Amino acid sequence: METTVKKSDFVLTPYMKSNDWRATYQVLITVVPYCVLWLFAVKAAAISLWLLPPILVLITLFAVRCFSLMHDCGHYSLFTSKRINRIIGFILGVINAIPQYPWSRGHAYHHKTNGDWERYRGPSALLSTEEFGHLSPAAQQRYERLRHPLMLFPGGFFYLVIKPRLALILGCYGFIQHCLTSWRDSGCEPRTIVSSYQSKHWYTTAEFWDLLLNNFVVVGSWIGLSYWLGFGFFFSIYSITITVAAAICICVFFVQHNFEGSYAHKTAGWEYLQGAILGSSYLELPPIFKWFSADIGYHNIHHLSERIPNYYLEACYQRNQHLLKESTTLRMKHIPHCFKFILWDATADRLTSIASFRQQSSVTPQQESSGL
Repeated sequence: METTVKKSDFVLTPYMKSNDWRATYQVLITVVPYCVLWLFAVKAAAISLWLLPPILVLITLFAVRCFSLMHDCGHYSLFTSKRINRIIGFILGVINAIPQYPWSRGHAYHHKTNGDWERYRGPSALLSTEEFGHLSPAAQQRYERLRHPLMLFPGGFFYLVIKPRLALILGCYGFIQHCLTSWRDSGCEPRTIVSSYQSKHWYTTAEFWDLLLNNFVVVGSWIGLSYWLGFGFFFSIYSITITVAAAICICVFFVQHNFEGSYAHKTAGWEYLQGAILGSSYLELPPIFKWFSADIGYHNIHHLSERIPNYYLEACYQRNQHLLKESTTLRMKHIPHCFKFILWDATADRLTSIASFRQQSSVTPQQESSGL
């Protein structure tokens, strides 16, 4: 299916203007309550542990909103100043333990290739049906288990808490190896050796410094808060809330691109507009979840222009809704169904489920041609 509208048909420009007052207000009413809730958790724990669950729920939801605002900073859309977006994005990244600048550059690649499943396979690194078919039965089962919805929780913890620390360690280890090897084999000048190092854990010097500073602040805050609040208390609350927050963020991202009928094209013939309208959904959420997710449910509009800040997404959607009839609308009840689509059928340019792939694979060419 191809959309019949053009990008010029959409009214986007009036909504692509950042408002510093609104952005500042959004940051304050997100970060301040997040910090206050931590203080409430300390006080509540001293009275009764049974008072903690509702506070943990709120800490988790505010962490999700912090991530959503960080996402806007990565697109330089929350504030008018690129520098302010970088600073606030870094702070919001620290709250979620993730280096914002390297993350935002990787996320920008997703926007440039959305719907082109030959170049970008989503956060779950999906396989094509052909690749999956070549796996052993044990490897196929492992692939399916690792993409089960429950894996959002250990996966979310790894994504935010472990991966950025591991990236710095492995990247620095690779740098030391590179320096020793280059010095021994060629005797190059130190400056040449340093400049010639290329790491898969960061792509630019700016990314390295952001990764290093994020790790320094995050790990330092862990140590300080553990000393102040007690190691067991702090890491219990922190691990629970950041794991669930990460799982929610990954889940929302996943279902807004992996759904039945999603545009999943090869590079040849791929079109950006098709990816935005047909490869991104509108996830209709209850008002409270719309607020905590900073309206990221209007994902088709977001992909039409990532420079539209979250506080204008709904208005832009309402203005252009008549042009989005071909776009998919999802509701919370549809989320479980979306997790079935974990294979890319490159021949048919669509996402499919493992069950459908196995059913199709069991049909012989003779049965297919005879209509059986």
